[in-house]
Amino acid sequence: MFGKTKINVLLLFLGPSLLIIFSFFFLPVLAALLLSFTDYDIYALGNADYIRFVGINNYLKLLEDPMFWTSVKNTFYFVLVGGPLSVAVSLGTALLLNSKLVKLKGLFRVTYFLPVVTTLVAVAVIWRFIYHPRFGLINYVLSLFGIGQIDWLGDPLYSMPALILMAVWKNFGYNMIIFIAGLQNIPEDLYEAASIEGASEWQQFISITLPQLAPTTLFISVITMIGYFQLFAEPYVMTQGGPLSSTLSVVLYMYQEGFRWWNIGYSTSIAFMLFLIILIGTIIQFRLQKES
Repeated sequence: MFGKTKINVLLLFLGPSLLIIFSFFFLPVLAALLLSFTDYDIYALGNADYIRFVGINNYLKLLEDPMFWTSVKNTFYFVLVGGPLSVAVSLGTALLLNSKLVKLKGLFRVTYFLPVVTTLVAVAVIWRFIYHPRFGLINYVLSLFGIGQIDWLGDPLYSMPALILMAVWKNFGYNMIIFIAGLQNIPEDLYEAASIEGASEWQQFISITLPQLAPTTLFISVITMIGYFQLFAEPYVMTQGGPLSSTLSVVLYMYQEGFRWWNIGYSTSIAFMLFLIILIGTIIQFRLQKES
């Protein structure tokens, strides 16, 4: 009797939340999955009779679509370069701010965290001016060293590194706060014992700090990877996927197919392919963490 009462109370409290989650998450995901097996387009918006079930043809078309594979290559470039760089910068900044030698730690933490809470579109617009080939700040600094003008956003060689640099600057503050919390949870006794044994600062970092931060690093790596795979706003605002599709991401390509050309069924199949890629990447990271 008591067990049934407990279940009823749980349903009473959790029911509304579960209903909202089911209505605004699971149902839209299920609807999108069904759409990915159709040729749903702009004509079907006005008349559902135009919807045709095409099975896995959208997914087969993806495998033969060169633009899709270009977007996948660009996205992996962004993730594999920008992800580790963002984690490294976050960890380095966290170690610096956690050091006893640094004063005004609160001020630095707030300053480094400000880009995270700033609107991404506004940040992208500002960085477009920073990257301006003629009047940009970066080219001005480089000119002081005798380096000529670089078209950061107009040259396929530099466009993606430019987006990576901006994304790392925008996002490292969030990971930095999490790393600082992880560092503060490491017992000081471990460092004191290592110092007594004659371990250097580098040896303490390798043998104590990194192993103790392993769960934190895994969490940050996963959320950074997921966020970077969803690259959209940076190329949308700064390059529109150019030049020569060098910054076209999977999400941007999905947006173009769905909301520019109204191939909604095809665009939803792109979304689920991206979901599959992120799922595989997450599983790989968890497996690597267990083996290490």
